[in-house]
Amino acid sequence: MATSFGKRGNESPSRQTSIMPATSKEPIAAPAVEAHTGPRVPGVGKAFPGQDAGAESKPVFIVNPDPAGGAGNRDMQETKVAIFNDLIEVVDLAKLGRNPPDVVRLEISDVVGEIVGTRNMVLSAGEQKKVIDDICNDVLGLGPLEPLLERDDIADIMVNGPDKVYIEVNGRIELTDVKFRDMAQLMNICQRIVNAVGRRVDESSPICDARLADGSRVNVIVPPLALDGAALTIRKFSREKLSLQDLVRFGSINEEGAVVLQVAAASRCNILVTGGTGSGKTTLLNCLTDYIDPGERVVTCEDAAELQLKNPHVVRLETRPPNLEGVGEITMRALVRNCLRMRPERIIVGEVRGPEAFDLLQAMNTGHDGSMGTVHANNPREGIARLENMIAMGNLNLPAIAMRQQISSAINVIVHAARLRDGSRKITHVSEIVGMEGDVVTMQDLFVYEPTGEDPEGRVIGHHRGTGLRPAFWDRARYFGYDKVLVDALRLGND
Repeated sequence: MATSFGKRGNESPSRQTSIMPATSKEPIAAPAVEAHTGPRVPGVGKAFPGQDAGAESKPVFIVNPDPAGGAGNRDMQETKVAIFNDLIEVVDLAKLGRNPPDVVRLEISDVVGEIVGTRNMVLSAGEQKKVIDDICNDVLGLGPLEPLLERDDIADIMVNGPDKVYIEVNGRIELTDVKFRDMAQLMNICQRIVNAVGRRVDESSPICDARLADGSRVNVIVPPLALDGAALTIRKFSREKLSLQDLVRFGSINEEGAVVLQVAAASRCNILVTGGTGSGKTTLLNCLTDYIDPGERVVTCEDAAELQLKNPHVVRLETRPPNLEGVGEITMRALVRNCLRMRPERIIVGEVRGPEAFDLLQAMNTGHDGSMGTVHANNPREGIARLENMIAMGNLNLPAIAMRQQISSAINVIVHAARLRDGSRKITHVSEIVGMEGDVVTMQDLFVYEPTGEDPEGRVIGHHRGTGLRPAFWDRARYFGYDKVLVDALRLGND
């Protein structure tokens, strides 16, 4: 269950307003079709190749005695290609796709039945339904990837050319039997995805970041850079948005650690989420935003909009790549700087990966308490070093000690997420920055995850341990009225 931490959620359940107690656990006339007597829709017309216009034909259905698939997968694939090729000669799929999904499905079902009957193809009812489903997915969705997008247990979909599609399930990468008809179909799917967000991918611009309608992150890289065919990677969201309580249930954090994180977020602490790729940083950041007061104005900045905040007052900003002429780019740094003129109370940067780090720290230090961001790092201490490197990328020529002072005064809490060797995601550190000693940023751990071994199935066994230290944001928590909750969570006495 812990692996669910790495999946993103996009639906917003009821808003959490209180701190969890520490002890709570697109017309041409078409051939007449008997099965459909309603009005025809745009995009359908012409006779099928080789069809006698005066002949009446009906679909041929048989019961397939071979439960393994009749003529086999290869013959079925060839049949699908033949049906699809006939279909596109009869139907304008672009116009047809502008109609409601149920109308599209009905029209495609009728036309496929006509083709099967005209070609005297032998298909079972199940096989014909599968062909219709695949064509509908091509017209309305992402083709053969649609069934994978419906599965909530898949965290990532990785397409390595038209013949290899991998998925990540429970932290493990598996090869599927999903295939595209050809490279043209795969490229059409890629173009559809990026066109939906006003971007393009082709030989002149072979790399593109985009997102699906539900916010799932998409990366596309096509030839000539991708030697074996277009590579499409989807970091998909789960249907249900996770909360910190879900992470507790999955074992990603214990109850006391979750309460500390809730208090830190509700008390307007500046929080940095660190972790490696696929460790669940965005999921965790989404969870922390649940405890932002509904009256606060929040501005988010992202390369591809992923965050799904439940707050009523949210302004979402997204970067823009340069156009074909190489102009018009809007960088993350430009977005963060613009945020400061938008009267935000909190600024949330989906991923800090360049000189915008300095501008975010400046915002944290100038009255935008409770701001948050994520950084790729292997541990909390390395997260600080990464921030220094990213500030240096801005060519500000700041001395190292000045950068560290900026970091230590801006960031209160660092939460580190990791993906363990068994594929599970854990919050391994809840740490806070307490100041400077000389030119070193000093930190203390409030909670750490300690692995103790593994079970016979290879799953990592461990536990979260509180260090018992009194957090430096204690006074801030008391100001917001969360000191007693913090006492229970940390098992401290009232001083």
